[in-house]
Amino acid sequence: MVIAPHPDDETLGPGGTLLRRGDEGWRLYWLIVTPGLLASDSESLARRDREIEEVATRYGFAGVHRLDLPPSALDRVSELNLYEGIAEVIRETLPSEVWLPFRNDPHSDHRVVNAIGWSCCKSFRFPSVRRVLMYDTPSETDFAAPGNPFEPDVLVDITGYADRKLDIMGIYQSEMGQHPFPRSPEVLAAKATLYGAMAGCEAAEGFMLMREIDSIP
Repeated sequence: MVIAPHPDDETLGPGGTLLRRGDEGWRLYWLIVTPGLLASDSESLARRDREIEEVATRYGFAGVHRLDLPPSALDRVSELNLYEGIAEVIRETLPSEVWLPFRNDPHSDHRVVNAIGWSCCKSFRFPSVRRVLMYDTPSETDFAAPGNPFEPDVLVDITGYADRKLDIMGIYQSEMGQHPFPRSPEVLAAKATLYGAMAGCEAAEGFMLMREIDSIP
């Protein structure tokens, strides 16, 4: 399950991995914490709903869950409400893996989702979760404060999926920009190439491992 503070985080970070895992037969779940829009007019909200529906179809998610909490304000939302929202979805879907945003992203929504999401991965409360990863979100993770860098120790080969990821990201027209904007096709392609060079393949995505439980069957 990928937990996204805003729609587009699931694609900016692990989009290629989602596509690959879907082709490999994984049941994929998407938890969207906020709509990611400061605008509240009906036209903008309807457009975002259409974007989410199209993105969900492209990935073939088995389930899409929305908490619809206020964007850019999660640090002022009740921690209990956010915890219960995330926990309820984990209890319902029973994911074996949970993907969270990087804990040191400068965006407060990302940091809060990481902290509360991590607390929803305790093995004695949520035993289905066997692996927890943090993903790299261009335009956020690359602006982490000095001394707290994202250092990927899990690299996933997405050769053959990078172009499809960029195509899906294009659905979020209001979130993309021209190079050198950090959410541009050139930047996303460069990131995939960089991680690919680290992994010895054409394209890859990077993650940081928070926990992996290897139990005796």
